[in-house]
Amino acid sequence: MKKLMLSLLIAATSFAASAQDPTRTTLHLIGDSTMSIKPNLYYPERGWGMALPGYMSQELEILNHAANGRSTKRFIDEGRWGKALSEMKEGDYVLIQFGHNDQKKEDPARYASAEKDYPAYLHRYIKDVRDKGATPMIASSICRRYFEENGDVRYTMTDYVNAAREVAKEENVTFFDMNKFTCNYLQEAGDEETVKFFLRIPPGIYTRYPDGKSDDTHLNTLGAAWVAQFFIKDLKAKAHPLAKYVYRETL
Repeated sequence: MKKLMLSLLIAATSFAASAQDPTRTTLHLIGDSTMSIKPNLYYPERGWGMALPGYMSQELEILNHAANGRSTKRFIDEGRWGKALSEMKEGDYVLIQFGHNDQKKEDPARYASAEKDYPAYLHRYIKDVRDKGATPMIASSICRRYFEENGDVRYTMTDYVNAAREVAKEENVTFFDMNKFTCNYLQEAGDEETVKFFLRIPPGIYTRYPDGKSDDTHLNTLGAAWVAQFFIKDLKAKAHPLAKYVYRETL
């Protein structure tokens, strides 16, 4: 167990490439804070996209465009999507994972309804990627670590997970059900066993968190590697073309 924990921590410190190499196929990561690169100021918070290079051969370039607080709508409105598109080339792959911030009805800059706006934006992302000659992929949002009093996981993303799955089916793109993988694990392992993957910061340890922090949405270094492994294993299970770049499932 200690060896596994150390391996996960090492993997979670890996960062995406900082510039595109035109000689390599690139995997572009498009999403929110659960996927994004965190500056050192945010430590120990980490996005699972930061851990992913630790499992993939360097023959594949990984560009992590994900950003904190973004939804399908806000990512486009801010110009982040246009910038990401400008860095894509024919033959690349693009993994799109939104949902957590799309839910926020109180914030018009981010809210995208699960019934209409969220799927419409996903359709747009897919079209834009295909227009670049690249391959789009959809992932559902990871599970929030919320448990009911009876010990069952509370499913907070169902409408968005279902919408993402339906868009992937309609567009015939690969769907990675990260919500199912992570929720199922949380349910099986239970409350006490899974707290180690999320932010539990005591007061007075980090400048950014002077009063400490308890967060069941965002991942720590161990959690980032935990989620990345679900993606890696599903790539292999699907015999996806990107699976040829996987050189280990654990470190």
